[in-house]
Parts: sequence; structure tokens; C-alpha cells
Amino acid sequence: MAGGNAENKIYEVFARRKYEDSLTHIGNVTAPDDELAAVYARSIYDEWTWLEMVVVPRQSLIPVIEPA
Repeated sequence: MAGGNAENKIYEVFARRKYEDSLTHIGNVTAPDDELAAVYARSIYDEWTWLEMVVVPRQSLIPVIEPA
């Protein structure tokens, strides 16, 4: 993209449909910033009426157990 300095990041998307549900990983989006990641997630994963949806930059996830 001409003139673009932003490098895209991968964001993991979590959501829940009811209060009693846990946040569940529903997919991921690629975006240059947090704001666009939220817009992309909301428009891509619109097949349900979500009670809550969050995006987390993949680089912010802290591994607890990793594959060998």
C-alpha cells in the first residue's frame, strides 16, 4: 500500500452469546491497528448476536504450555 507505514498484526477474536457462557475463541483477523481489528472482527463474525466480543493482539498472548 503506497504511503502506508502500518504493518498488519494478527488479532485473536473471542466472544460469548450469553452471560453464563465463557469467552470462546471464534477466529482471528489481520489489521494494522486495534481499532480496525475491532471493526473487522465485528463485521466478519456477525453470524450471531454476541453479548461480548474482544480482540487480543496475538503477540500479547502469554504461552503457558507450548508444543515441543
